[in-house]
Amino acid sequence: MAYKIVLDAGHGGEDPGAVYQGRQEKDDTLRLVLAIGEILKSQGVDVVYTRTTDVYQTPFQKAQIANRALADYFISIHRNSSPMPNQYEGVETLVYDKSGIKLEMAENINGALENLGFKNLGVKARPGLVVLRRTRMPALLVEVGFINSDSDNVLFDQRFNEIAEAIAYAILGTLSEEDVEEPILYRVQTGLFRNREYAERLNYELIDKGYPSYILEDDGMYKVQVGAFQQLGNAVTMEQKLRRDGYQTWITTR
Repeated sequence: MAYKIVLDAGHGGEDPGAVYQGRQEKDDTLRLVLAIGEILKSQGVDVVYTRTTDVYQTPFQKAQIANRALADYFISIHRNSSPMPNQYEGVETLVYDKSGIKLEMAENINGALENLGFKNLGVKARPGLVVLRRTRMPALLVEVGFINSDSDNVLFDQRFNEIAEAIAYAILGTLSEEDVEEPILYRVQTGLFRNREYAERLNYELIDKGYPSYILEDDGMYKVQVGAFQQLGNAVTMEQKLRRDGYQTWITTR
């Protein structure tokens, strides 16, 4: 099936979100959401944005946009904050409860961001959040690092494109696992390991070379995969590039 995903850039307008040394959460989230959206659209996903400019919406309005759109998923992007600068660092994803496909997607997103150097703070249940409680589809709120952590901000700025790719391809990979009938998403697999450390080593290497690599866990095994393509020809092109770089590969839909 074709998927419709609502992407929400947290805060906006008169609500800047968290602020640190002049940096505003609402700006970081909008920039990242637009980048993620372009990648998802290039892979055939129907993307709806709650906002594309600096405007304010209540959390209830954001949920209503997703409900009216009859979306399959709602994903809200935020930056975290703490009482003291540099007190905490890392990524976490919030869900209504820790069950179902939303939990799997949240774990995949966190894992993909962890592979870029963020500390993985895990998935947490937050049933009281309006955008998670009032949406009628699986919903996630992703905290992409702490805005008042200097180290997280360095990662956010220096690896911005990779962050957008990591989140987008973690979403696509989860959708592919949920339903590979239509459309089929072709992925190039470069490794299959029982030991996560070995998978992470290969994944770091691929990411450093500019590949949109990520790790998926399946029945105790760790798959290192690159991309998620609707067109087999695009997967073949990626496979050929990887092979020229010396990697053993095969194309999979799982």
